[in-house]
Amino acid sequence: MPTAGLRNQPWALVRRLPATTLYVVLLAATAVWLAAQPLHEQKRFIRHSSSNVHHLEVGKWWTLLTSGLVVDGVPVLLGIGAVAAALGRAEWRWGSARGLGVFLFGHVAATLLTQGVVWLMRLAHIPGALARMQDVGISYGLVATVACLLALGGKHARRYGLPALAVVLAVAWTVNQELADAGHLVALGLGVLASRTRWFRADVPE
Repeated sequence: MPTAGLRNQPWALVRRLPATTLYVVLLAATAVWLAAQPLHEQKRFIRHSSSNVHHLEVGKWWTLLTSGLVVDGVPVLLGIGAVAAALGRAEWRWGSARGLGVFLFGHVAATLLTQGVVWLMRLAHIPGALARMQDVGISYGLVATVACLLALGGKHARRYGLPALAVVLAVAWTVNQELADAGHLVALGLGVLASRTRWFRADVPE
């Protein structure tokens, strides 16, 4: 490959994957900024960015988006790398609108469903329903995107990859018994659901 081609390859990739590039840059910038803040400021930012029942009840719907700017629960570089790989693959295959669309669908819909469960638990006065719980992270959108990719992948991806992902997430929920783990199973279902819509059906391999 000519030297000019090698030099221009990263920029060609950025042009091909604008949504992935922008999101990865936002995640990295947020992570760097948070790392430079005192611990109490980090906690304050995460608290105000969480898409929990309290924030949704008082009209802070923008937290549905800001909650997806924080990498939580895994090492930052691992989380950002996973997003770059999954969202990048989805955007490369389906284009920016559908690639980013399935990620946002998984993130927002799984958050609303899980927080809806918390809201119902509060109405029923069930212990453990925390209106101000911390709810940030990239995992719902990531799981939904990977599930959609597997559901629209080859025969082996659909037959083995998707069930394997479901088993891993189910085991995590069984062991941890946390709402976020249940949310991952919800996100998986949302990713599979998205793959069965008209928007994606043309991409199913024969």
